[in-house]
Amino acid sequence: MKTQSIIYWVCTVLVAFAFLSGGVSELMRAPQVVQGMTQLGYPIYFITILGVWKVLGGGVILLPRFPLVKEWAYAGMVFDLTGASASHFSTGDSVRHIVTPLLITVLVVGSWALRPQSRRLPRV
Repeated sequence: MKTQSIIYWVCTVLVAFAFLSGGVSELMRAPQVVQGMTQLGYPIYFITILGVWKVLGGGVILLPRFPLVKEWAYAGMVFDLTGASASHFSTGDSVRHIVTPLLITVLVVGSWALRPQSRRLPRV
């Protein structure tokens, strides 16, 4: 059980860091973020929407309680990451840009699957 807890926290902290730092970069409209979104063909205002949701999602998975909100955050992270991978693939981006979001998705799924009972929805 201790090993499961350690793996859960490693996955969760890495995911939270990725989403919090990515969200802050988007909210600050870092030049590389603007350039990347433009290359993918997305409107610039989309950066703010993603930035807000990433910061909220990265924060909520670290907080105790709120199991329903956590479920939504994990789902949103999977949608964001698989969508990013598909977007990079469809524009012919490098393999690195396609695979990296998928690897982070593995961490998201690990965090979700290994979370303690106190962070899960009650069984009906």
